[in-house]
Amino acid sequence: MLNDVLPLKKGQVHNGRSLSALLPKTLTKYPDADRPLLQELCFGVCRWFIRLDKIASLVTHHPFKTRDSDIHALLLVGIYQILYLRVPDHAAISETVEATRQMDKAWAAKVINGTLRRLQREKNELEQSLPDNLTVQSAHPKWLVDMIKAAWPEQAERIVSNNNTQAPMTIRVNPRHNQRESYLQQLKQKGIQAKLCEFSTCGIQLEKACSVEKLPGFDQGHCFVQDEAAQLSAKLLDAQPGDRVLDACAAPGGKTTHIAELQPDLTALVALDADEQRVTRIHENLQRLALTAEVHAQSLESFTQQYLEQPTDKTAEDNIDNKNDIPLFNRILLDAPCSAVGVIRRHPDIKWLRKRTDINALAETQLLLLKNAWTLLAPGGTLLYATCSILPHENERVVHTFLAEQNDAKEQVLDVTWGQAVSVGVQLLPQKDGHDGFYYAKLLKAEN
Repeated sequence: MLNDVLPLKKGQVHNGRSLSALLPKTLTKYPDADRPLLQELCFGVCRWFIRLDKIASLVTHHPFKTRDSDIHALLLVGIYQILYLRVPDHAAISETVEATRQMDKAWAAKVINGTLRRLQREKNELEQSLPDNLTVQSAHPKWLVDMIKAAWPEQAERIVSNNNTQAPMTIRVNPRHNQRESYLQQLKQKGIQAKLCEFSTCGIQLEKACSVEKLPGFDQGHCFVQDEAAQLSAKLLDAQPGDRVLDACAAPGGKTTHIAELQPDLTALVALDADEQRVTRIHENLQRLALTAEVHAQSLESFTQQYLEQPTDKTAEDNIDNKNDIPLFNRILLDAPCSAVGVIRRHPDIKWLRKRTDINALAETQLLLLKNAWTLLAPGGTLLYATCSILPHENERVVHTFLAEQNDAKEQVLDVTWGQAVSVGVQLLPQKDGHDGFYYAKLLKAEN
């Protein structure tokens, strides 16, 4: 098993391939009972890479050569097991050494064995000798630590600490089938311990994660796995009967399906996403939940241009006024592509997939998406801007820039009991045993 962690090492993640893309295929090679450990090893090494790598440098006499990066990665897996898992030290050492022997590098088994045995003897002293800074102690890249400190100076330590915890499994109960209180009882009858979410009126948080097949009525659409913070979007959007609604970056369909569950009497519900593979997930989720929406595998920019240029019933000489006849959207949800640093605990490879230079580029993309979406919004309509980031560069700064440039836009202050009000919108920070990091801002378009 340990050798299958190697293709998922940080080096490959650094090349832009996420664990979410790499891991599923690897997991299929193993029986269900073995998959949690393999996933834990992959996620754990990514989560604690800086700290593990620093300890490795303290217990090895010489750095590994580039061609031996596989041995280095395997050593980190062994260190992770000794420091963070309940695997007996002798078993962790034995398994790691055995995996090394299978790699046609006979010298490496002796090195790994000696290194891990030294760690076993001296782990307390070695951990105490690590630099006392957030970058090493929390295993976050320095650029990200600096940005979190700048944005949240009093809460930075708690944020990075929460980023390294296991995120809970949270489900959204489909109100077309059950009230969440009755569904909570169904879970308990199945031996699944859970509690009601504090802020989402549809949410239930499980005490322990489980296979979705164990959730009552899952195949019949009785529930959907979705973090509590993300569950808040459909209620905030507040779609009304007869509305035309656009979910502009919709995959995998969690928010689209929630909008449809809460408001069955929409004139239209359109879901867009530029990623064709992820659009497949939207269709699958709509089908499982027995809901309908118009789905497009298309970028927002492309859709906007095509939508606004569609033919109308006007004559050719009147084409200059075509836009006045095109039915615009009353509600738009823009869950914009972002750094995703609010969900690091679910995707620890984000620490390595993202770079400081990405943030400004993402902010430019987010502003462009806002402008495109705004042209599709009817006068008097509402746009809900959301990200799973905790960085102001992607959140309130983007919205401030948009508001300064768009004369017909104004903020609707969110009257909510959760999160922290910022200069515009509300920010949720990742909570231990609670919701992810998320940002929301609600914008109103002036009437003509």
